[in-house]
Amino acid sequence: MSKNSNQPSAWDVVAIGDTTQDVFLEMSDAEVKCDKEGENCKILFDFANKIVVDKKTDIPAVGNAANHAIGVARLGLRASIYTVVGDDVQGQLAAEVFRENNVDNSYIVFDKKNATNLSVVINFKGERTIFVYHEPREYRLPQLPRTDWIYLTSASGDGVEELHAQVLEYMNKTPGVKMAFNPGTHQMHLGREKLMKLLKKTELLFLNREEAADVLNVETDDVKELIHGYHQIGVRMMVLTDGPDGSYASDGKMIWYADIFKGPVVERTGSGDSYGSGFLGALMKGKSVPEAMNWGNANSTSVVQYIGAREGLLDEGAVEKMIASNQAIQPQEFAKW
Repeated sequence: MSKNSNQPSAWDVVAIGDTTQDVFLEMSDAEVKCDKEGENCKILFDFANKIVVDKKTDIPAVGNAANHAIGVARLGLRASIYTVVGDDVQGQLAAEVFRENNVDNSYIVFDKKNATNLSVVINFKGERTIFVYHEPREYRLPQLPRTDWIYLTSASGDGVEELHAQVLEYMNKTPGVKMAFNPGTHQMHLGREKLMKLLKKTELLFLNREEAADVLNVETDDVKELIHGYHQIGVRMMVLTDGPDGSYASDGKMIWYADIFKGPVVERTGSGDSYGSGFLGALMKGKSVPEAMNWGNANSTSVVQYIGAREGLLDEGAVEKMIASNQAIQPQEFAKW
């Protein structure tokens, strides 16, 4: 790998992480129970019985890395992906989906021992409950050409620490590459100390409000305290999503808040990934942080109107149109450092 930071980039972004096959089950024969505060909600359906499923939808080539790579490519940027899939029908379908969506798939690895990951998504009243199965994986990051950005996200618990070491080696040998980090479940479970080296290298971090507190191992949910905690570690820029309550973004000098755009919600799978690809895509195109929040908001608003994380991803023209139709909702200054 070249150490010349002036070397032209082959890609705008290389997404690194697992790919899965999603099976969506739409249900009406269930109920939700919450505590007295309306929190800690559980979905309930009959035990030891047959549950009627109203509709089933199979969607290949999804997961945080896949969703992000395709989202960035839809915006007209050069995207590639390093991912490991099974040497099976689902894995081959994933490779074809990437080709169809202008994502370079030169770095896809077909695992001959283990199948493609599977997620079963229960869709009930517009919210999703996801059963996730990750196959064991061994990661060997290929000799990547220079890229402007690395987008590191969800990977299997068996090999995730080795993958992190390989990404850090690439970053150290390739000065000038920026890293966006959106930790998956296995990565967050490693905890703050094991993620410290990566966080110090992170240009842009994506977490939701609960995840941000869990990784820092703090009880507070105060937005400014959480974001400040990551800036102290070395994270340069942070996006903190808060579900239907909007999002926050900080460049280390200012925190902005943005309400969500208005629109129908079919189900929310991929809403965070679509926000992230819109946000990072905007930064790659030279947009400001508030403009990037609008791009993320537009992408997310579109995706939740469809089943699955991919169908609603927008191109640049559609993003601008969505923003124009939501002129009344603009990022506002939330706090200064």
